[in-house]
Amino acid sequence: MNYSGVVEPHVPAYAPKHYICRRAAEPLVLDGKLDKPFWADAPWTDDFVDIEGDLRPNPGKRTRVKMLWDDEYFYFGAELIEDQIWATLTERDSVIFYDNDFEIFIDPDGDSHRYYEFEINALNTVWDLLLVQPYRDGGPPVNGWDIAGLQTAVHIDGELNNPLAANRSWSIEVAMPWKSLMECAGGGERPKLGQFWRVNFSRVEWQAEVRDGRYEKVINPATGKAYPEDNWVWSPQGIVNMHYPELWGYVVFSGEGGPDDFTLPQDELVKWELRKLYYRQRNYFAEHGKFSTDAAELMGEDRWTIEPQIETTARLFQVSAPSASGEGIYYIRQDGFLWKE
Repeated sequence: MNYSGVVEPHVPAYAPKHYICRRAAEPLVLDGKLDKPFWADAPWTDDFVDIEGDLRPNPGKRTRVKMLWDDEYFYFGAELIEDQIWATLTERDSVIFYDNDFEIFIDPDGDSHRYYEFEINALNTVWDLLLVQPYRDGGPPVNGWDIAGLQTAVHIDGELNNPLAANRSWSIEVAMPWKSLMECAGGGERPKLGQFWRVNFSRVEWQAEVRDGRYEKVINPATGKAYPEDNWVWSPQGIVNMHYPELWGYVVFSGEGGPDDFTLPQDELVKWELRKLYYRQRNYFAEHGKFSTDAAELMGEDRWTIEPQIETTARLFQVSAPSASGEGIYYIRQDGFLWKE
């Protein structure tokens, strides 16, 4: 197998966002509205930024999210400020990001393989799929996979598909059952107090204008196609690609006894440095037709906390480094899978 290069994202310092997810005090009755008692004690995330982070200006329309959990569900509430509220797709598992949409990405065990993607538009049409591994590593997406027991609702503060309405925002509520999310979780279990899952959110926003009384995408006269969409996210990716799960945020599951804060574990930095070596090994192969056996050659002038070991064959590689505590060793291989022994 020949391995293509992998883009190394623009991440000056590894610092994904984090969120303390509290337990819900009552069941959720979904109507898409976030001003009810259920959400009162759930904090908002930081406002979304451009997917490339500090490489681009902040979005002109605010997006933010709340999260809660209980024994049955992982709950999400999103608010999207919007003066152009439109949607066209009505069939489940359509490519929802062809409309303006809101997206949720979840990697329960943080190994960057076997993770979930969820998309929803203002018509409450959803697309849910399972990724066996990122597209850069060959995919594939499992479009036939559904979140069994999924509940969703959309509330529109304004009027859908009416450019004459006083449109202000649309909001979303989602309840995902653990019985589906546990399929890719470590040990096949829902999270325990103090554990974290890797999560990120994306808002796709197309340039639109009013023609003949309806919203239509703005066409670039140079190409005859719509201008590229904007991608606004909670935790910046440093690259226009949501399918880098190693850059998603940390959602920490909390209860009455806490935790109430989060400090990035040193092992997460070990895993990130192994991930950077994975990018560089793949790019080295794309250029030279073989993998490097010299860690220093891949590490270059950057500062590192690990002393990696590299093993290679003609078509495979494995890079390893001890955990920060010395309890076990982390490994990463040519398809990006990362694990600990």
